[in-house]
Amino acid sequence: MSTPRTTGITSVTRRGLLTAGGALGIGALLTACGGGSSKSGSGADTGSGPWTFKDDRGQTVKSGGTPKKVVAFTGTAAALHDFGIECAGVFGPTTLKDGKPDPQAGDLDVGKVTVLGNAWGEFNVEKYAAMGPELLVTNMIQGQELWYVPDDSKKKILGLAPSVGLNVTKVPLTQVIGRYAELAASLGADLKAKKVADAKARFEKASETLREAARANKGLKVLAASGSAELLYVSDPGVYADLTYFKQLGVELVVPDKVTGGFFESLSWENAGKYAADLILLDNRTAALRPKDLAAKPTWAGLPAVKAGQVSPWLSEPRYSYAGCAPLVEALAAAVEKAKKVS
Repeated sequence: MSTPRTTGITSVTRRGLLTAGGALGIGALLTACGGGSSKSGSGADTGSGPWTFKDDRGQTVKSGGTPKKVVAFTGTAAALHDFGIECAGVFGPTTLKDGKPDPQAGDLDVGKVTVLGNAWGEFNVEKYAAMGPELLVTNMIQGQELWYVPDDSKKKILGLAPSVGLNVTKVPLTQVIGRYAELAASLGADLKAKKVADAKARFEKASETLREAARANKGLKVLAASGSAELLYVSDPGVYADLTYFKQLGVELVVPDKVTGGFFESLSWENAGKYAADLILLDNRTAALRPKDLAAKPTWAGLPAVKAGQVSPWLSEPRYSYAGCAPLVEALAAAVEKAKKVS
């Protein structure tokens, strides 16, 4: 989520970030993690009775019974899958050009879901209607805008089934995961199932490892960014749920001082060295440029962290489940442990 994964700046900016640089870079169930939200679902009846859930727009979604035919943004469907809820359809980055699952698809079997759109602006409304959807779920990146639901067909889409929006920015990662857990539980997931419990334990262990690594390597400056052909986008850690959480664990993240649009600072490659950094977290989504793509840029190659080989992949738009985030926390902990101060 580093290049604009924002929706309220301009359509050009948002589309440009999605295609060239990447976008943003984001309760009781999480007491043990120190996270959670004051917002909660209604404790919906997973039997044959009415189902309700209060989403992060403040809207209470109601249905005569627990929705079974759920359609969701790909990353959302992947997170629900980790909690034990299977979606019938998805929209958003699902498959790569070679047919393999996009990283945002997580552990989804992409061959078993109906794909309504695989890129920004794609959403097959006719196919969606034919599915007889009972619930649509997606993230909210900016305000109450539903992620990857196209503006030009939004009215038709939202008229076909109730929708749930989950906020993933300006709150810590544990709170977002907590909301996903609440929604999954309302849809019938068993949060005490071994698979879920093991993933939670792994996430918590990884978090403590990262906390210890940050304490041991105090003063290490970490910069989260996304690269495009023309610009380096330096992300504001106060916006992204994962970066907010990493900061809570003691990671010293660079905070850009000229954030535009609320998410990042755009630097020309001539000014790529504006911020001193010992470790760079570089957006590794399929739309963003990787280190090998940036190698020919002198200002990138000359950055102290790059010269020291201290560049670590950053999935700026993670799937918000314990299973999805535990490996990301583990990877950062390992990178912080190994990194040396070079700036």
